Amino acid sequence: MFATTTIRAGLAALLALATAPAWSACRDAVVLVHGNAGSPSHFDATRQALLARGYGAADIHRPDWGSKTCAACNDHDGSEETPVLDAMIDAIAASCTGRIDVIGHSMGATLAAHQIAEHGLRPYVDAFVGVAGAFRGLWSCGTYPFNVATSACGTWGLSVSSPFLDALYGSRFGDRVYSIKSYYDAVVCYGAICTVDGIHSSSIWGENASYTYAYGHFGLLGYTASRQANLIE
Repeated sequence: MFATTTIRAGLAALLALATAPAWSACRDAVVLVHGNAGSPSHFDATRQALLARGYGAADIHRPDWGSKTCAACNDHDGSEETPVLDAMIDAIAASCTGRIDVIGHSMGATLAAHQIAEHGLRPYVDAFVGVAGAFRGLWSCGTYPFNVATSACGTWGLSVSSPFLDALYGSRFGDRVYSIKSYYDAVVCYGAICTVDGIHSSSIWGENASYTYAYGHFGLLGYTASRQANLIE
């Protein structure tokens, strides 16, 4: 893991070079972070929506993180972090505005949020969109410390009131923060229960707006591509 002070110094040097040519359309670079055991291709619909709006392929960064064969082995600490953090730093350096927009799906949303909060990237993030994230935890993981004994549900995982989620709570991840959620999400919801302390688990504290759809966990990502693109423009 990079030291926060080193990252900030490197970003300052990179941003000193990030001046936009006067004649070019200048927009934030975008980082799309897939979910647990997923792949960058899960964001294909979003990528196509952005390309159709004039984003260049080089403006869109899609890190590939985590084990693909052991979802229970992934959490928010260690090797899972590096690809996402590197993608954010590369995107900031390449962005003609010097800022980025971040969209995360499922565990990718909380993983991206953690990198922003942990490494002081908040000033560089214009819009943050969490799609089907579990910012308030998963009842299927139990309540910490009586959580399911896997990394994904443990200290650095998504059990309700895990040390990771408690430390993340209250952090701001961008100038504008949005969530996209569903009461038909069979991953975030446990049976018919989608809320923690009366609030949908995909909702983000201090968010500017939240959008609810009648899609499942993966449909919520693929079928809201236009909404995602709208939110970061």
